[in-house]
Amino acid sequence: MEEKFRNLIEVWISALISLSYCYYISSKLSKGVLRLLSILPICILFFVLPLFLSCVHCCAISALFLSWLANFKLLLFAFDEGPLFPLPPKLSRFICFACLPIKIRHNPSPNAITNLHLRKHEPMPKWVLAVKILVLGVLLHVYEYRDGLPRFVVLALYCLHIYLEVELVLVFVGAVVSTLLGCNIEPVFNEPYLATSLQDFWSRRWNLMVSAVLRSTVHIPVQRFFKRLLSPNGAMFAGVMASFFVSGLMHELLYFYMIRKPPTWEVTCFFVLHGAATATEIGVKRTQWWRPPHRAVSGLAALTFVSVTGVWLFLPQVLRNNVHEKAISECLLVLHLVKRKLFTSS
Repeated sequence: MEEKFRNLIEVWISALISLSYCYYISSKLSKGVLRLLSILPICILFFVLPLFLSCVHCCAISALFLSWLANFKLLLFAFDEGPLFPLPPKLSRFICFACLPIKIRHNPSPNAITNLHLRKHEPMPKWVLAVKILVLGVLLHVYEYRDGLPRFVVLALYCLHIYLEVELVLVFVGAVVSTLLGCNIEPVFNEPYLATSLQDFWSRRWNLMVSAVLRSTVHIPVQRFFKRLLSPNGAMFAGVMASFFVSGLMHELLYFYMIRKPPTWEVTCFFVLHGAATATEIGVKRTQWWRPPHRAVSGLAALTFVSVTGVWLFLPQVLRNNVHEKAISECLLVLHLVKRKLFTSS
């Protein structure tokens, strides 16, 4: 445990030094190819750093923050685009904006009319946060008796565990950053179980910071390029498919860091399938004859599609390589250490 913690510290010290170089050196270079060349070694390093971590949680979170978010944001920064432009006035802000899934919440003017989109992205109520923490705690206790539970029950519990843990970790990160920087942070998740369609789920509710990065780095450039070759709907379809394809590749990379085995491309197929379904849904909504179904019907259909395809394509690599067992064991270890600390201090 101590060695894993030491490796985690070394990885993040390397990341902080690398981001400091980008802030003090790369930012002084002119935008474009020259700045991109100065940043590329850092991007390569960020792809390598998660390989030094063996803890499933530390590896997955570090890979998300460094190999995915930081690299994509630095590529945008090379061309004076994205959340790192204009250059933040302090290094601490640059580091937070570069590698963490955060976005500053800008309060609308009192005279402005708050639209529906802004109202949907309110911070999570404290009672909802408390309920989710309680449910996660109950899950961790139930895991201790998982040997006597049917496999499908354990699988369902683990799916719920993944969602709760990812959301709570990102909420915690956002709260810490908000306190340190003295600003309000946009929520990363927006109650995805209330989604009314695939478009609503992926673009407005699930992991919004990743969606924003993919929109800037993949969707918009690809759609802009194909507008010269295809119809508006065709360009939209190309942009959506490219975003989901890149997301699939990045998830394959995250799985590789955790499993250390060659990819099977099931996760990529999951995202390509969802990209095609989401693009088709958007295209159908643009037709004149489209009549939206009741929210309950469309929401149930969307969540059923996500759940069935997730079990079919998203989870098999995790289950075959017992990554879920390793993750559960790490959670139980932390839980036992916390209990021991509490009992010792009392």
